[in-house]
Amino acid sequence: MQMNTSLSMRPEMRQMIAPRMIQSMEILQLPIMALQERLEHELQENPVLELAENKPELDEDGNETATETAEAPDDASKELEIDDKNDFEKDFDRLEEINKDWDDHFNEETRPSSNRIDEEMDKKHDAMANMAARPESLQEYLENQLGYLELEPKECELVEYLISHLDDRGYLGWFDEDHHKHIPYTLEELAVEHGGDVTVQDLEDALSYLQELDPPGVGARDTKECLMLQVAKDTPYRDVVKALIQNHLEDIQHNRLPIIQKRTGYDLETIQLAIEVLKHLNPKPGAAYTSENIPYVTPDIVVERDEKSEYTVRLVDDWLPQVYISKRYIEMYRDKNADPKAREYLKRKIQAAQWLLDAVQQRQNTLINVTKAIIQHQRAFLDKGPEQIEPLKMQQIADIVGVHVTTVSRAVDDKWVQTPRGIFPLKRFFGGGTQTATGEEVAWETIKQKLLEIVGGEDKANPLSDEDLVSKLQESGYPVARRTVTKYRKMLHIPSSRQRKVWTED
Repeated sequence: MQMNTSLSMRPEMRQMIAPRMIQSMEILQLPIMALQERLEHELQENPVLELAENKPELDEDGNETATETAEAPDDASKELEIDDKNDFEKDFDRLEEINKDWDDHFNEETRPSSNRIDEEMDKKHDAMANMAARPESLQEYLENQLGYLELEPKECELVEYLISHLDDRGYLGWFDEDHHKHIPYTLEELAVEHGGDVTVQDLEDALSYLQELDPPGVGARDTKECLMLQVAKDTPYRDVVKALIQNHLEDIQHNRLPIIQKRTGYDLETIQLAIEVLKHLNPKPGAAYTSENIPYVTPDIVVERDEKSEYTVRLVDDWLPQVYISKRYIEMYRDKNADPKAREYLKRKIQAAQWLLDAVQQRQNTLINVTKAIIQHQRAFLDKGPEQIEPLKMQQIADIVGVHVTTVSRAVDDKWVQTPRGIFPLKRFFGGGTQTATGEEVAWETIKQKLLEIVGGEDKANPLSDEDLVSKLQESGYPVARRTVTKYRKMLHIPSSRQRKVWTED
């Protein structure tokens, strides 16, 4: 066999995405708070970007409006001169046009008056004063209660030791993320971990003190123990509730009341009353004291209804730092006598800054146009409520706006809109549908609402099976498959017919 090496050429086509396009897609996909962080980061990294003191007014399309103070300087029409011609010359040409509108708004010599500075400081102080304090953690809440117990120093130290080993639910243990289950600590393990002369009995005594603290059920090692700790002497149907906790939690979950009746000897009415008491116990007593910050939704878009009952769309950009490209650095770049390396550095930074500003402006325009198209299609949603949502696909909006469907997907991703009906994710307005018996298009959301209505009106002693629900929907003009009904029933957290059944004495 003969082996040899040779060089050959063959034509090949590859799709290359320019860095500028990648950045534009990234900026488009960012929600408002992430975009704020991105701009603040760019301000730190790129010296040619500066923070504006004043903010130009924008129209509803996100474009700057002309103001009386926005007069172009005498030399604003001069074009930037670029030594080496390349694909980015147009970017520098546009800088001069941008500076025509922005120079007077963001003049470097312009500084806010002392009154304005005081006013801004007052706003910051007010914001800090109204900022919610960090909520007290479960551990802090429990440790604060120890002062009311008459404990020896060693006993107090051991209770604090156990408190430090509670999970977010208030259980003595930890949550295994890999297997999605709670792993309890044994007192033997904790005694070994603690070291010294601590015995299991010492920890048993400390645990009994811990379990006396508020909230009831804290310090338990499993759900049964947690619930049992909450059963007091004056708990209604105390003995029945304890029996249900000890032996029949799974039967209750699956609504197997006849089995409970047979094994306990209690009548159905007593069992049902005890279950109602059980429902008021808290299987996660520590959840209310979680130390995690509550995420707040910040809308990117606001949709408002005007006096003519028309809907207007505007961007929420108050959070965004208003940045611009410093005229001083542009003039430094234009200086032919400057150090070539410095000019090359400034060129790269100015290009990067311009790309960023263009990407932000494109994001604003796209978000406005996409939202307008969505609102125009989903007018009934805003007028009458979410149950009137229409079937809508992203391709339809892409065709209206004149962009690729992936652009629409990025524009609505992780974005929220504030409407007169409430705050919704923009993706909420999209969804498929089906045809009714009359050939009319109907959204799946409407079918979900109808499903809830049918289940709400059923005979609870003889609840409808999924097959029955299919028949009821067909009678209402909604032909859907059984698997679809089952899927939406689970999505709506509707129990199965067996679990919905209300048992009565024969």
